[in-house]
This record gives sequence, C-alpha cells and structure tokens, in this order.
Amino acid sequence: MSDNGDEEGEADEEEPAVELGDGEPVEGAPVARVASRLHYAVEKSEIVRREGDTTIRTPDGPRELSAVLEESDEVYFDPRQSFVDAVREVVGTGPVPTTDE
Repeated sequence: MSDNGDEEGEADEEEPAVELGDGEPVEGAPVARVASRLHYAVEKSEIVRREGDTTIRTPDGPRELSAVLEESDEVYFDPRQSFVDAVREVVGTGPVPTTDE
C-alpha cells in the first residue's frame, strides 16, 4: 500500500462495469447457460431429452430449445461451440427483448 492514491484506483477497478439488477426482466435462459450444463460430445436427441423443455432467450423472444433444435440439421455436437453455433444459426443473434416489449 502506497501513499500515492493507488487505493482509490483499485476501488474503481473492483466496481462492475455495468450496473445490474435494475433493468426489465428477460424471459428464458441464455444459450451459454444451457450449453454449460451439457457434457460433450453429445447427440441432439440427448440434448432434447435432458434440456428440450428449457426456454431459451432469442432475438424474437423466448423459445423452447427442442423447437429450435428441430430446425437444425446437426445431429451431433462435438465441442460445446458447435451446439451454440447451431442454436444461433436457427435463432440469430441480436438484442433480446424484455418481458414488457
């Protein structure tokens, strides 16, 4: 600890860059959260069995994961990123609407 004011700079770095908790609620789970609950490599049918009823966030509003995966031609996901990419290919990317929009 020095006397040159570094303590104030350290306090600024510890604060979050974005304020959280005061915005409108968003329905559904992020795709990354669902992806993190799975073990890879995994077949699409196994994902549907385990997580198919999970509602995920999409730019067009919440959707059930099983419906999204039905639209994908992929049947097997080796790395996690292949699953995330397949979901994003179907639902797209962009801002996710809040529940009041």
